[in-house]
Amino acid sequence: MTLHIPFENTYVKLPNRLFSLQKPYPVRDPKLLAFNQPLADTLGITGTNDAQELAQVFSGTVLPEGATPIAQLYAGHQFGNWNPQLGDGRAVLLGESNGYDIQLKGSGPTPYARRGDGRAWLGPVLREYVVSEAMHALGIPTTRALAAVETGEEIMRDRPLPGAVLTRVAASHLRVGTFQALAASQDTEGLQSLMEYACARHYPEAGTPAAFLKAVVQRQAQLVAKWMSVGFIHGVMNTDNCAISGETIDYGPCAYMDTFHPGQVFSSIDRHGRYAYGNQPQIIAWNMAQLATSLLPLEDNSDQAVEEFTHIINEMPGSLRHHWQGHFAAKLGLSETTASDEALITQLLAIMTEQKADFTNSFRHLTDASVPETGLTSHNDYAVWHAQWTARKTEQSSDPEDLMCQTNPYIIPRNHQIEAMISQAVSGDYTLFHHLNTALEKPFDTMAGHADLTTPPTAEEKVTQTFCGT
Repeated sequence: MTLHIPFENTYVKLPNRLFSLQKPYPVRDPKLLAFNQPLADTLGITGTNDAQELAQVFSGTVLPEGATPIAQLYAGHQFGNWNPQLGDGRAVLLGESNGYDIQLKGSGPTPYARRGDGRAWLGPVLREYVVSEAMHALGIPTTRALAAVETGEEIMRDRPLPGAVLTRVAASHLRVGTFQALAASQDTEGLQSLMEYACARHYPEAGTPAAFLKAVVQRQAQLVAKWMSVGFIHGVMNTDNCAISGETIDYGPCAYMDTFHPGQVFSSIDRHGRYAYGNQPQIIAWNMAQLATSLLPLEDNSDQAVEEFTHIINEMPGSLRHHWQGHFAAKLGLSETTASDEALITQLLAIMTEQKADFTNSFRHLTDASVPETGLTSHNDYAVWHAQWTARKTEQSSDPEDLMCQTNPYIIPRNHQIEAMISQAVSGDYTLFHHLNTALEKPFDTMAGHADLTTPPTAEEKVTQTFCGT
């Protein structure tokens, strides 16, 4: 084997109740669809010239030297409902390389599969590959996609569908639900080991549960504010889908808004709008409160800890609002913000809501007048707003247009394009998959040949529901 991955396997040094040893299952006829060479270089992976060897390894058919494959245990609140044992039902962590986890998704059943087949079909694999890499290019913390492999096998969902495996890379796969699992079983010793491990990997400056909680809260506040600045809706913000590292994880029924509305929901399983676009700040604070509850057993003085943890959680909405205002101010070219800028931002969003304006193109039109106008100018309040904004920009010492070009993407992975890509791929055509990946590497650039990806969906193309990738 020419492929070399410099594996470390630190997670298996934690209490073994946190994982199960589990090898991935071989597949019949693996075919490499995509391989992320720049990411492989970051991971220190060498010997990546043989596509067939890559397909064998990243389908789980051949286990690379040095890997210690495991499935991780975690619990979680799913849509607010407690589930004491979840875990990687269709994913295997091969190990770590240069400090990053390398995980196969869709590699077969594990002890946590809950009667599932442990496989993934092609659509969700391609969606996560495209959307996670687009998120990275947008500058938002995220898991990454290293490889996508078609398995040559059909799996049964509502109909037979082509199988695939995604290789996901993360700073770690530690979740709020990982801590919840140990707290629920009153495993204080394991909880202490887990917190020390999480601090060593992500927050070396945090030496206490309170400092650790505060650090995670700050990362999550920054993350969700960044999501909202690009119109992203995670869709399934369960505590088991909330990464301790502050990365976006688990691209299931996720979506980017076309028409702006704070109540926008796409997820087919979010029937009551719990994870709607505008609810994401409240939900991330709720998730952090669950982490705080899980950390309480580590404190000797529980009353004092409750008071301290409550203060940390109560500060989170203000922190998130601060980051939110900073990102949206930047989208308007304002690098030096004041308290009054929030009104300028919210007035524009109100106009966009009433006009059912396209989120991405509205901001891009303000950045670059060559992008078609999205209906804002016909609103009665727009002229006044525009005059106020123009005056506000003149007060900036830096170049507003340059800042806007860096913060307002020209291209996002629009839902209808993702669905079209999947439909083509199921029939064996990967042209749009590769086209999207190439264009989304530079989402802020107005490149020739990519204008088709800026067009909002027609009425017939609109995607009204997205689905989990099970």
